[in-house]
Amino acid sequence: MKEALFYTKLKENRVKCELCPWNCILNIDQTGNCKVRTNQNGRLITEVYNKVAALGSDPIEKKPLYHFYPGTSILSIGEVGCNLHCSFCQNHRISQCEAKQFSGFHNIASDQIITEALKTWNNIGIAYTYNEPFTFYEFMLETAEKAKAANLKNVVVSNGYINTEPLQHLIPFIDAFNIDLKAFSEEFYQKHTKGKLQPVLETLKTIAQSQTHLEITNLVIPGLNDNKPEFENMVKWVASELGEKTPLHLSRYYPQFKMTISPTPIETLTSFYNIAKQHLQHVYLGNVSDVERSSTFCSSCGEVLVTRNRYNTELNRLTTNGNCTNCGTPSNIKL
Repeated sequence: MKEALFYTKLKENRVKCELCPWNCILNIDQTGNCKVRTNQNGRLITEVYNKVAALGSDPIEKKPLYHFYPGTSILSIGEVGCNLHCSFCQNHRISQCEAKQFSGFHNIASDQIITEALKTWNNIGIAYTYNEPFTFYEFMLETAEKAKAANLKNVVVSNGYINTEPLQHLIPFIDAFNIDLKAFSEEFYQKHTKGKLQPVLETLKTIAQSQTHLEITNLVIPGLNDNKPEFENMVKWVASELGEKTPLHLSRYYPQFKMTISPTPIETLTSFYNIAKQHLQHVYLGNVSDVERSSTFCSSCGEVLVTRNRYNTELNRLTTNGNCTNCGTPSNIKL
């Protein structure tokens, strides 16, 4: 255990956690909404320090990140806990579990993670993923600082539900984010994630203004967030507030956790893809086999820059600085 960052001590040994928009006020022995931060005798303690619930090497495209060192691998780590409670969560066995109840932790210090990342083949760095990384903020920050010193890249895959101050403190150590924008509706967020939309939008704007690499994932769920006008409003917002070069991943939903709705029809995904392409330069389909809509094309001349078939990636007409070899247009791909 380790004392948490970003909290205030209150009267009668209560504490106020200020990491995320819940701003939980906790009595002694009470654990926050995230299931991992506990008031221990008037001090806020993180119960997910120097341990991981999952560790493994993944293709960078699995995060998904398509414009960040394509074709490489990244060492991925995760804990338990999450500050949203999505009824469709694909990693609910760890994200919706309390740290006190989880028996599958592996004890590992940040230095050991750095060593593992440096010796892993074709590895560019460390991804903080699987559950919600902001819930293990202290361990992530410590590891990211050491990774950066070792010339490794840091990647965060997150729901974006964090307060501005801790986000800004972390950003200098992070090279790329993929943020889930689950819908463009407060009603959806409140009903299906138990959170709010606006803090996620603020997170996206903060990251975009920082020049840190940003990609977005939107899981399309039939009957819940597949309203075409609402979706078009979302992609217009992304284009205007974050930039039309921001890569957007439209992911096919499959039944998970508490949700039994049938999988997203392919026709819905292709329709949304066509809508998004009217406003954004780079749109991709995920959780489906579609080489054309998973590949990257030059926004100017249409040449295929990167071909993707699932996690098989082939770089085609790209210069070493990420420009199209045919017309010289920047691709927004980091190599």
